[in-house]
Amino acid sequence: MVKKGDMLYAWTNDAEIQKKAELGGAVTSLWKYALESKTVDAVLAVTKGVDLYDAKPVVITDPKDLVKTAGSLHCGTLLMPKLIKKYLGGTHHTKIGVTVKGCDAMAFYELAKRKQLDLDRIIMIGVNCGGSVSPVAARKMIANKFEVDPNTVHKEEIDKGQFIIEYEGGHKGISMDELEEAGYGRRANCRRCKMKVPRQADLACGNWGVIGPKAGKATFVEVCSEKGAALVDGAVKKGILATEPANPKGLEIRGKVEGTMMKLGEKWRKKDFEGLGDGKERLKKIMSETSRCMKCYQCIEQCPICYCVDCTTKNPVYVPPGELPVSFMFHLIRYAHIADSCVNCGQCEEVCPSEIPNALFMHAQQVELEKMFGHIPGVNMELPLMAYVEEKQERARLKNTGSDMIYENVFSPVPKN
Repeated sequence: MVKKGDMLYAWTNDAEIQKKAELGGAVTSLWKYALESKTVDAVLAVTKGVDLYDAKPVVITDPKDLVKTAGSLHCGTLLMPKLIKKYLGGTHHTKIGVTVKGCDAMAFYELAKRKQLDLDRIIMIGVNCGGSVSPVAARKMIANKFEVDPNTVHKEEIDKGQFIIEYEGGHKGISMDELEEAGYGRRANCRRCKMKVPRQADLACGNWGVIGPKAGKATFVEVCSEKGAALVDGAVKKGILATEPANPKGLEIRGKVEGTMMKLGEKWRKKDFEGLGDGKERLKKIMSETSRCMKCYQCIEQCPICYCVDCTTKNPVYVPPGELPVSFMFHLIRYAHIADSCVNCGQCEEVCPSEIPNALFMHAQQVELEKMFGHIPGVNMELPLMAYVEEKQERARLKNTGSDMIYENVFSPVPKN
């Protein structure tokens, strides 16, 4: 009987999944069981689009289609919770399974706190994440550092501190340290990340800690919830999945890998945040960088914390329409709105056509607030520093007081129990 807290090696018994699996195929098999058993109505997964630089989200309802999603894409930078909120009705009518990175899991919790998603209708299988690489940056990196035509690359992986590619004619690996010192490698937000094993998910899976005969042939599975335990137990009883207790030495190695990644994240935070300076120096730098803003609203569209119907940044009182360069108030509104809940997913920076380091500015402020108040976003259902007022209630209150300015998400202090 599988239970919460178990540490397992797991691998598929499905012949078709075995052909495609990179590390035992446990995650794909778990989703196959979840669909066949009606534990979920659909699985939101990622598959390769036109090439390995094109990560494509897919909603799967037929278990046979899951094999197409086996493996990983480090050049995919999607954030799954916003897709569910925006395009799948926020789980109000559907039970959804989704594979998540650390930032995905954090964003799920932040949206759930704001009643935009129902975690009871979501099963999350978390995967260890050392970081992802922007598709545009990956092409430049492979051309300039690897001296390989990016179009000839058919597989990539991050393993033992190296970014490794397989291409027509051979394979090649370069250490991430070398790549990142040269300005390539992982996205900046990924380098700063300290959520490497997403234990907020129902299961936390990966290859860290799989040693001995099962190395490369099994997935390490940490059971983090009762839902996760039921999923693994059901898949084993159905015969689609096999498990054995994790090797104690493997547990130790997994902990060391995670600890090393955490220290690396701290190193990059120190470097990035100190580079911003303090006080007025930091403010001037942010004002200078954001002066390139063309007000395309992509940072708001992609942010998992932003969901207001009428965004305050579109209020002409604060941000006059058509004004360029945009008023700094545009950015101050965003910082005040979500800085305490930023999950460092990097989406605002990834999509910015003006290449403004939005994620750096937001993350730096979130960390300062965390130091001051102790609140860490995205790890549990604890409310952020300032709780929200429901949209309809606030609209009615403002109407009753005669105010002509409608805020969809006005914060008020969290009441103490």
